[in-house]
Amino acid sequence: MARLILFNKPYGVLSQFTPEGRWQGLRDHLAIPGVYAAGRLDADSEGLLILTDDGALQARIADPRHKLPKTYWAQVEGAPTDADLEPLRRGVDLGDFVTRPARVRLIDEPAPLWPRTPPIRFRARIPTAWIELEIQEGKNRQVRRMTAKVGLPTLRLVRAAVGEWKLGTLMPGEWKELHV
Repeated sequence: MARLILFNKPYGVLSQFTPEGRWQGLRDHLAIPGVYAAGRLDADSEGLLILTDDGALQARIADPRHKLPKTYWAQVEGAPTDADLEPLRRGVDLGDFVTRPARVRLIDEPAPLWPRTPPIRFRARIPTAWIELEIQEGKNRQVRRMTAKVGLPTLRLVRAAVGEWKLGTLMPGEWKELHV
Protein backbone atom coordinates (compact mmCIF):
# COMPACT_ATOMS: atom_id res chain seq x y z
CA MET A 1 0.00 0.00 0.00
CA ALA A 2 1.45 3.35 -1.06
CA ARG A 3 1.63 6.41 1.17
CA LEU A 4 0.19 9.59 -0.32
CA ILE A 5 0.65 12.93 1.42
CA LEU A 6 -1.53 15.93 0.56
CA PHE A 7 0.39 19.03 1.65
CA ASN A 8 -0.69 22.67 1.52
CA LYS A 9 2.60 24.20 0.41
CA PRO A 10 2.99 27.73 1.74
CA TYR A 11 4.35 30.63 -0.28
CA GLY A 12 8.16 30.67 -0.18
CA VAL A 13 8.65 26.90 0.06
CA LEU A 14 10.31 24.86 -2.69
CA SER A 15 8.96 21.51 -3.90
CA GLN A 16 12.15 19.84 -2.67
CA PHE A 17 13.38 18.99 0.79
CA THR A 18 16.54 21.10 0.64
CA PRO A 19 16.24 24.89 1.05
CA GLU A 20 17.93 27.18 -1.48
CA GLY A 21 18.79 30.82 -1.03
CA ARG A 22 15.84 32.71 0.43
CA TRP A 23 13.43 29.80 -0.09
CA GLN A 24 12.62 27.13 2.51
CA GLY A 25 12.58 23.43 1.67
CA LEU A 26 9.92 20.85 2.44
CA ARG A 27 11.98 19.55 5.38
CA ASP A 28 11.13 22.80 7.19
CA HIS A 29 7.48 21.63 7.19
CA LEU A 30 7.42 17.85 6.76
CA ALA A 31 9.40 15.31 8.76
CA ILE A 32 8.29 12.29 6.77
CA PRO A 33 11.11 10.07 5.52
CA GLY A 34 10.92 8.24 2.21
CA VAL A 35 8.38 10.40 0.37
CA TYR A 36 9.03 12.54 -2.69
CA ALA A 37 7.09 15.25 -4.48
CA ALA A 38 4.94 14.11 -7.38
CA GLY A 39 5.31 17.18 -9.55
CA ARG A 40 6.37 20.71 -8.72
CA LEU A 41 4.87 23.91 -7.45
CA ASP A 42 7.01 27.04 -7.68
CA ALA A 43 8.19 28.71 -4.48
CA ASP A 44 5.99 31.75 -5.20
CA SER A 45 2.90 29.56 -5.67
CA GLU A 46 0.83 27.98 -2.92
CA GLY A 47 -1.48 25.06 -2.43
CA LEU A 48 -1.69 21.36 -3.07
CA LEU A 49 1.55 19.44 -3.40
CA ILE A 50 1.34 15.66 -3.45
CA LEU A 51 4.11 13.49 -2.05
CA THR A 52 4.36 9.70 -2.17
CA ASP A 53 6.71 6.82 -1.44
CA ASP A 54 5.61 4.94 -4.59
CA GLY A 55 7.75 5.70 -7.67
CA ALA A 56 5.17 4.45 -10.17
CA LEU A 57 2.44 6.54 -8.55
CA GLN A 58 4.77 9.54 -8.44
CA ALA A 59 5.38 9.20 -12.19
CA ARG A 60 1.67 8.78 -12.96
CA ILE A 61 0.79 11.94 -11.03
CA ALA A 62 3.62 14.07 -12.41
CA ASP A 63 3.82 12.92 -16.03
CA PRO A 64 1.75 15.04 -18.48
CA ARG A 65 1.12 11.92 -20.61
CA HIS A 66 -1.34 10.75 -17.96
CA LYS A 67 -3.31 14.00 -18.37
CA LEU A 68 -4.22 14.44 -14.71
CA PRO A 69 -6.08 17.75 -14.54
CA LYS A 70 -4.61 20.40 -12.26
CA THR A 71 -6.95 23.09 -10.94
CA TYR A 72 -5.62 26.50 -9.94
CA TRP A 73 -7.09 29.63 -8.42
CA ALA A 74 -5.35 32.68 -9.84
CA GLN A 75 -5.75 36.22 -8.62
CA VAL A 76 -5.09 38.31 -11.70
CA GLU A 77 -4.52 41.97 -12.30
CA GLY A 78 -7.44 43.57 -14.10
CA ALA A 79 -11.16 42.96 -14.35
CA PRO A 80 -11.57 40.34 -17.09
CA THR A 81 -14.84 39.55 -18.77
CA ASP A 82 -15.76 36.05 -19.80
CA ALA A 83 -14.72 37.00 -23.35
CA ASP A 84 -11.26 38.03 -22.08
CA LEU A 85 -10.77 34.43 -20.90
CA GLU A 86 -11.59 32.93 -24.31
CA PRO A 87 -7.94 32.81 -25.52
CA LEU A 88 -7.11 30.62 -22.50
CA ARG A 89 -9.90 28.25 -23.55
CA ARG A 90 -8.46 27.94 -27.06
CA GLY A 91 -4.81 27.48 -26.05
CA VAL A 92 -2.10 30.11 -25.81
CA ASP A 93 1.07 30.34 -27.90
CA LEU A 94 3.82 30.93 -25.36
CA GLY A 95 6.62 30.93 -27.93
CA ASP A 96 8.27 27.67 -26.90
CA PHE A 97 4.96 25.74 -26.99
CA VAL A 98 1.22 26.19 -27.47
CA THR A 99 -0.80 25.24 -24.40
CA ARG A 100 -3.68 22.84 -24.57
CA PRO A 101 -7.06 24.49 -24.13
CA ALA A 102 -7.77 25.29 -20.47
CA ARG A 103 -11.07 25.19 -18.67
CA VAL A 104 -11.37 28.62 -17.14
CA ARG A 105 -14.03 30.69 -15.41
CA LEU A 106 -14.35 33.79 -13.27
CA ILE A 107 -14.89 33.01 -9.59
CA ASP A 108 -15.33 34.87 -6.34
CA GLU A 109 -12.36 34.82 -4.00
CA PRO A 110 -12.22 31.18 -2.87
CA ALA A 111 -13.92 30.74 0.51
CA PRO A 112 -11.25 28.59 2.18
CA LEU A 113 -8.48 31.00 1.23
CA TRP A 114 -6.02 32.18 3.88
CA PRO A 115 -4.10 35.47 3.98
CA ARG A 116 -0.79 35.23 2.13
CA THR A 117 2.45 36.09 3.89
CA PRO A 118 3.78 38.33 2.52
CA PRO A 119 0.63 39.84 1.01
CA ILE A 120 0.45 40.53 -2.72
CA ARG A 121 1.17 44.05 -3.89
CA PHE A 122 -1.88 46.28 -3.66
CA ARG A 123 -2.57 49.14 -6.06
CA ALA A 124 -5.79 51.05 -5.43
CA ARG A 125 -6.26 52.04 -9.08
CA ILE A 126 -5.85 48.56 -10.53
CA PRO A 127 -8.64 46.05 -9.84
CA THR A 128 -8.02 42.37 -9.36
CA ALA A 129 -10.18 39.32 -10.02
CA TRP A 130 -10.06 35.58 -9.35
CA ILE A 131 -10.21 32.93 -12.05
CA GLU A 132 -10.20 29.16 -11.81
CA LEU A 133 -8.14 27.35 -14.43
CA GLU A 134 -7.91 23.64 -15.11
CA ILE A 135 -4.97 22.53 -17.22
CA GLN A 136 -3.56 19.12 -18.04
CA GLU A 137 0.07 20.02 -18.71
CA GLY A 138 1.71 21.88 -15.84
CA LYS A 139 4.89 23.04 -17.55
CA ASN A 140 7.25 25.47 -15.85
CA ARG A 141 5.33 28.59 -14.74
CA GLN A 142 2.63 27.74 -17.28
CA VAL A 143 -0.38 29.37 -15.60
CA ARG A 144 1.53 32.60 -14.91
CA ARG A 145 2.81 32.69 -18.49
CA MET A 146 -0.66 32.02 -19.91
CA THR A 147 -2.41 34.75 -17.94
CA ALA A 148 0.37 37.26 -18.65
CA LYS A 149 0.18 36.50 -22.38
CA VAL A 150 -3.53 37.41 -22.46
CA GLY A 151 -2.98 40.63 -20.47
CA LEU A 152 -3.98 39.34 -17.02
CA PRO A 153 -0.79 39.03 -14.94
CA THR A 154 -1.09 36.59 -12.04
CA LEU A 155 -0.58 38.15 -8.61
CA ARG A 156 -1.31 35.05 -6.54
CA LEU A 157 -1.52 31.41 -7.58
CA VAL A 158 -2.98 28.57 -5.51
CA ARG A 159 -3.23 24.96 -6.73
CA ALA A 160 -6.56 23.63 -5.50
CA ALA A 161 -6.57 20.10 -6.97
CA VAL A 162 -4.58 17.48 -8.85
CA GLY A 163 -6.80 14.85 -10.40
CA GLU A 164 -9.12 13.49 -7.72
CA TRP A 165 -7.08 14.95 -4.84
CA LYS A 166 -8.22 18.30 -3.48
CA LEU A 167 -6.70 20.84 -1.12
CA GLY A 168 -9.90 20.92 0.93
CA THR A 169 -9.56 22.65 4.29
CA LEU A 170 -5.81 22.16 4.74
CA MET A 171 -4.17 25.38 5.87
CA PRO A 172 -0.64 26.37 4.78
CA GLY A 173 1.91 23.95 6.21
CA GLU A 174 -0.74 21.34 7.07
CA TRP A 175 -0.82 17.88 5.54
CA LYS A 176 -2.79 14.69 5.67
CA GLU A 177 -1.88 11.16 4.76
CA LEU A 178 -3.90 8.79 2.59
CA HIS A 179 -3.18 5.14 1.84
CA VAL A 180 -3.78 4.17 -1.78
